[in-house]
Amino acid sequence: MSAAPDEPEQLSDDEQAQAAAMAAAAKEDPLDSDDERSTRILDQNEIDSLLGIVPDGGAAEQRAGIQAILNSSMVSYERLPMLEVVFDRLVRMMSTSLRNFTSDNVEVSLDGIDSVRFGDYLNSIPLPAMLGVFKAEQWDNYGLLTVDSSLTYSIVDVLLGGRRGTAAMRIEGRPYTTIERNLVERMINVVLNDLTATFEPLSKVHFRYDRLETNPRFATIARPANAAVLARLRVDMEDRGGRLELLLPYATLEPIREILLQMFMGEKFGRDSIWEGHLTTELWQTAVKVDAVLDELSMPLGEVLNWQVGSRIELNASPASTVEMRCGDVAMFRGQMGRKGNMLAVCVQDRMVK
Repeated sequence: MSAAPDEPEQLSDDEQAQAAAMAAAAKEDPLDSDDERSTRILDQNEIDSLLGIVPDGGAAEQRAGIQAILNSSMVSYERLPMLEVVFDRLVRMMSTSLRNFTSDNVEVSLDGIDSVRFGDYLNSIPLPAMLGVFKAEQWDNYGLLTVDSSLTYSIVDVLLGGRRGTAAMRIEGRPYTTIERNLVERMINVVLNDLTATFEPLSKVHFRYDRLETNPRFATIARPANAAVLARLRVDMEDRGGRLELLLPYATLEPIREILLQMFMGEKFGRDSIWEGHLTTELWQTAVKVDAVLDELSMPLGEVLNWQVGSRIELNASPASTVEMRCGDVAMFRGQMGRKGNMLAVCVQDRMVK
């Protein structure tokens, strides 16, 4: 008798489940398994970078990510290059006027020019602050001048005879007094006078002080989504000073947008003055053929074809009739026909082209 063949070894339930899982994994698409292995969870820093969120809230830093895409629809101040010339002139004029106003050594510097949304700017104003609303009368729109608390207390300290070398006293948690508001209002009027003189070479405009607010909600001069130009100024009075921010909505600058698009003062877009002068000179020297029309007749074409040498055409005109002078189909002058030497001539009496 022959021996019976060996029976297959029996697997446990756990081993069978593990073998089935391995077999199923082997049948899967290798691309799917690679995608699963490449999937990972983003940490908070990577999420902030993707969304364009600046950790320390610095507005001057470069925006990136989705925030940059959202802000790409805003008009950049760099498309209005003449604004840099205007604000540079404003800094120089303010340095002189504030020195006369405070009788102190004042230095004004331009920290930067940005394009912002009006609503975002109002939310970013550090409180307490004074917000001066002014109106551009010829442009029929408004602007905003923000004075931070450091500059407010410094101006009050300087104008009321505070000693040099001592920091301006700053009391938190109290509203501004009437004296502080009046002194800041006087400084704002000085700045607005300089701003008016700064824009004078470009356009005649007067910036009139309207009101002073301490709550940004009451200083709303445009819709939150509207774009605006923000100029950040730094005012230093030796060991004292603060920040002054000038905000002009693009709707306010729209009447002089064509002028602000210039790269330099007096630029004319699409025009060449040298070529214009040359073309004008050549046109004045151009010979033009002018026809003197004594009279006009309308007759059938068949009658015209029957004309022979010696045929006569009777005109409804006399030697005293007015002659019309034409250049092509355009009537230019009217005059009286006469003779000069052996030539027929026309004396111009009326100009038909205005």
